[in-house]
Formats: sequence, structure tokens, C-alpha cells
Amino acid sequence: MPTHPQEPDRAASDPGVPVPEGAGRPPHGDLPQPGPPRSEPANGEPGPDAAGPARAEDEYTTAIQELEDRWRRALADLDNLRKRHARELERERKVERSRTAAAFLPVLDNLELALTHAGADPGAIVEGIRAVRDQAVNVLEVLGYPRHTETGVAFDPARHEVVGVVQDPDAPPGTVVEVLRPGYGDGERQLRPAAVTVAKRE
Repeated sequence: MPTHPQEPDRAASDPGVPVPEGAGRPPHGDLPQPGPPRSEPANGEPGPDAAGPARAEDEYTTAIQELEDRWRRALADLDNLRKRHARELERERKVERSRTAAAFLPVLDNLELALTHAGADPGAIVEGIRAVRDQAVNVLEVLGYPRHTETGVAFDPARHEVVGVVQDPDAPPGTVVEVLRPGYGDGERQLRPAAVTVAKRE
């Protein structure tokens, strides 16, 4: 029985020929091949891809909460440090005030003693007051504030305050002629400058 060459499927090769429903076409050229079917969970819950955004949002929320907690702890630590420093500073001030006041107690005692002998020899009273003054000056020097009553030295605006200018032929111009009010301390530890009169220039 003679065999006839089988003609190619026109419906498959001719795009103009309608293809019956359910009939497949052979792949053409570089058409993408179908991949393996995605497996759906048997229990109906979303897969890992669907849970990704929700998990990322939870991680961001947790990270923000941790940062806020660290920020609050840092603020609390800073506030505690500030309060502790203020307490220590106030304690040091109290100690320093007490030390200074205690250093002047003997001066007050000697003033009280001089007042009890006010009716005695006036010369003795003067000597007693001078001794009390020297004692107070010594206390200030011990505390770091030496007394300055030097004359004949060059005028120093950091140590002297000019309250008058006089003409003195025996004093070089610009030198201290008289100290009207002693100064105490030096540099950054200066309580006050000395009030002086200065020889003026010709």
C-alpha cells in the first residue's frame, strides 16, 4: 500500500488558522520555557515571599525601639552625671568656705580681745590692732592672696589701679609713688588690684 508523505500541521504552523481550544502549539524560537510550578502551602497560609514585607517592617520597628531606648538611657546617664557633678561642686565650695572662715576665727578672737581692753593704754590698743591686721594679712597669704604695697615699681595695669597722677621729681615717670589701698593676689588669683598714684611724665 503506497504511503503518502504526511503534510505538516497547518494549524500549528500558520498563525492565521484558528487553533481549537485545548490544542497546544509547538514552541517557537526563543519563547521562555515554563518553569516548575510554585508550591502552595497545604494549610493555606502565605508563603515566605508574602511574609517578607511584614517581617521587614517588624525588624525596622524593633530597631527604632532599640534606638529610642538607647537614646533615653543616654539622656538619663547625662542627667545623672550633671547632677552628680553639681553635688560635688557644691560640696567642694562648702569645704572651701568652711576652711576660709575657720582661718579667720583667730583674727576675730584677737579683735574681741582688743575690744575688751579698750580702756587700757591707747598705745597698747594700737599695737594690738596692728598685730590683728598682720594676722589677717598672713591668713590671706596662706590662702594664696599675698598683699601688695610696693612703691617705686613700674606701673603694671594688671596689678595696679591708677587713682591719681602726681609730679614727683624724685620718682621716674610711670612709677608707683604711693599705695592708697593694698592689692591682694596675683594673676588669675587676684582679689583686687592696688589703688596707687603714679608719677606723671614731664
